[in-house]
Amino acid sequence: MKIWLKFLIGSLLGILAGFLFPSNNQNILGALAWVERLAIGIGRYALVPMIFFSITIAVYELRQDGQFWRLVLHTFIAIVCCAVFTIITGILITLIFTPSRIPILMEEQAELISLGTSDNFLDLFPPNMFSALLNGVYLLPVYVLAFFFGMGLTYDRNYTKPVISLVDSLSRIFYHVSSFFCEILAIVMIALSVYWTVRFNSVLKAEMFRDLIVLLGIWSVVLAFGILPLFLYFIKPKTNPWMVLYGSLGQALSSFFSGDINFTLPVAFRLLKENLGVRRRSGTVTMTLFTVFGRAGSAMTAAIAFIVIIHSYVSLEFTTLDIFTIGFNAFLISFMLARVPGTGAYTALAALCLAYGKGYESGYLILKPLAFYLISIGTFIDVMIATFASHAIARLNGFQEDKRIDHYI
Repeated sequence: MKIWLKFLIGSLLGILAGFLFPSNNQNILGALAWVERLAIGIGRYALVPMIFFSITIAVYELRQDGQFWRLVLHTFIAIVCCAVFTIITGILITLIFTPSRIPILMEEQAELISLGTSDNFLDLFPPNMFSALLNGVYLLPVYVLAFFFGMGLTYDRNYTKPVISLVDSLSRIFYHVSSFFCEILAIVMIALSVYWTVRFNSVLKAEMFRDLIVLLGIWSVVLAFGILPLFLYFIKPKTNPWMVLYGSLGQALSSFFSGDINFTLPVAFRLLKENLGVRRRSGTVTMTLFTVFGRAGSAMTAAIAFIVIIHSYVSLEFTTLDIFTIGFNAFLISFMLARVPGTGAYTALAALCLAYGKGYESGYLILKPLAFYLISIGTFIDVMIATFASHAIARLNGFQEDKRIDHYI
């Protein structure tokens, strides 16, 4: 059975079960939250060793071919272009189809939500480089260590050849370990979709968020399943964007119901290779760079939510300066979400409120009940952008070969 189909069946079973649970029983919600943490942990379990050795050997191989910096440059150009396009279109759609105002209920105490930018830089170079491997959430230090390790392997093949063979073998071993966990994630998807559905059912009953839910839902589907694949028509050699979309359904489902980039990465790596024919050396580098610096979907979702928050406070029209400020702040924030793989859009929203000021510093609290939905939408778009861009960059640089659709896993 195809992976995406197993994920879909698991998700549908979870959704059906979710409507049977009461949405106001705190004991049940607490138990479901615990199960969700366990499920996310299972999905992340094999990620760090697999990604560390894969990046190391990818950097080495690309350096040997003289294509490393070219691939990195193409990836960052794609990251910037995707961020600009996604954020601008999201803001314009919101201004055209502005959701109804949300009642201001500020009973909850403000939480301390921060991007942790200064800590992000400090953690890149811990006192002991091997301690970078101990953090299973903030993965940028792991990528930095793998980069330097891979660069070191190019020193002198007389000395590094045994290590190169070992790293390559470990990369393939942990890839297969990760593949095993991908196979059992259909069961995990049941747990994730149950908890997601219980919370979704609760906010639907409140009705106040319905317009925002509909706007985000429709726009995310149009963007990820319609507009973004069309850009693949412009790359050469020509490709069928709808086959690429079909081959990406597995990570689409896992990203939406988990809301967690790190949970989805093992699935995305496997489907990029097995379905879309992207070679390891290219897919590893582009996908990791996108999931660290290319969180345009989360930033766009935060920008849309922030416009709704301002509209809920005042009924004045937005000025050009306001729109530019929101868009520019969202653009900057899209590069700063590496530390929050599981709360991207909500953290971005809190950062937007703080950066905008003018009394809106705690405005994100009115959308706290909807935080899980914002995170799901943002992560879903993040992963789909990363997938399409990784495929396009690999194809442009000769690191991709077409696979027959009946060979998709």
